[in-house]
Amino acid sequence: WFCSAYSLALFGWNYFFCADEDCTFHPVVVHLVHVMGVLCIGAFLFTSSMLMNVTYGIMTGIGTIDRLKKKATNTMSQSDEEPISLKDVFGVAGYHTWPFPIDPVFENYDKVMGYSMPQRLAREQQLLENQRIVVPPNLEPSPSGELPSCVNDMLPI
Repeated sequence: WFCSAYSLALFGWNYFFCADEDCTFHPVVVHLVHVMGVLCIGAFLFTSSMLMNVTYGIMTGIGTIDRLKKKATNTMSQSDEEPISLKDVFGVAGYHTWPFPIDPVFENYDKVMGYSMPQRLAREQQLLENQRIVVPPNLEPSPSGELPSCVNDMLPI
């Protein structure tokens, strides 16, 4: 977004405010500036749209697909979703880590992700019972197309 805005400003400044006679552009350069201007405007509009979509999703707690379904069925007013806290998006590591592409640290990983792995549940259960940690055996691939029973246990009914 910043690159598109900066490029547009730079092209505009160099191209439109060039009033000297020494400041004449070759016709090929003029066409390239027009093409780059169109590309910058397209990139700027696209990234602005995506940023607004994500911001709306965080503020309302409704994802894009859910929002489209609710608009299609005219049930948008019946939604009871809560806004998503920024800790659930960026983690609890501190504000200074938000712009960097690092793995965030969450207070409750399972709540944020919306699921829990069977191995993690088994480890937590053993920790709560003050038993030694036993690593569950590796899952064998099933020759049939069925899901393993541990996956079926995690699926909602």
